[in-house]
Amino acid sequence: MNLKSCLVRDYMAGSIVSFKPETDVLDAIHELVRHRIAGAPVVNDRGELVGMLSELDCLKVSLNAGYYGDWGGPVADFMTPDVETVDADMNIVDLAQKFVDHGFRRFPVLRNNRLVGQISRRDVLRALTTLAVSA
Repeated sequence: MNLKSCLVRDYMAGSIVSFKPETDVLDAIHELVRHRIAGAPVVNDRGELVGMLSELDCLKVSLNAGYYGDWGGPVADFMTPDVETVDADMNIVDLAQKFVDHGFRRFPVLRNNRLVGQISRRDVLRALTTLAVSA
């Protein structure tokens, strides 16, 4: 097996924290902190990705509280709606290039326009080390 034959679906995390657009942002922040993660996808009732909530997005809550005394609201008000994604059948080499080109730490993984997981830079490195050990 070589690196080009490794697919995103083989190395992605399939069980991930996600939020609904109507989730209270303070509850979402609590979950991010509790799970020690820097962000999570936001999905609608059909499992379709509608945004991402990142630590940077959550800082907007602090700014709103500091400037306006407004401490909350739905995740939809703070999330980033335009999200770069990858397909579950993309190969790891193409994904590595996408990480280099975009500088993101992780991408949501879609199959048939539905969220099926998330993949990080570390997952790509894991694929590389797995193949190097078996070579």
